[in-house]
Amino acid sequence: QLQVVESGGGLVQPGESLRLSCAASVLSSDYYAIVWFRQAPGKEREGVSCIRSSDGDTYLADSVKGRFTISRDSAKNTVYLQMDSLKPEDTAVYHCATAAPPLFRLCLDPRYLEIWGRGTLVTVSS
Repeated sequence: QLQVVESGGGLVQPGESLRLSCAASVLSSDYYAIVWFRQAPGKEREGVSCIRSSDGDTYLADSVKGRFTISRDSAKNTVYLQMDSLKPEDTAVYHCATAAPPLFRLCLDPRYLEIWGRGTLVTVSS
């Protein structure tokens, strides 16, 4: 059964970095893409980044471009989200999920999320 488990969250100060990990229980060939999304208290879920399984192509939301990087280690079935220059507005619970959009450019659309984990909390505060 496919499962994804997030880890790596924590409390950091503005400007610092964190790397989140998303470990999948199956091979990357069993899903189309992995998406990172976040949800802050009182706010709507926001897609952050995604990576396509077939070729490693990536997509980033405008709000994190230049600061976040998504990558993968196929041997470990793990996807990473490197978050640099963190801001207080990045505070949220971060989830990873498998996704199956009809087009890769729609990968951040929550309608196409399939299975996600419990999330990991990222708090950016001084």
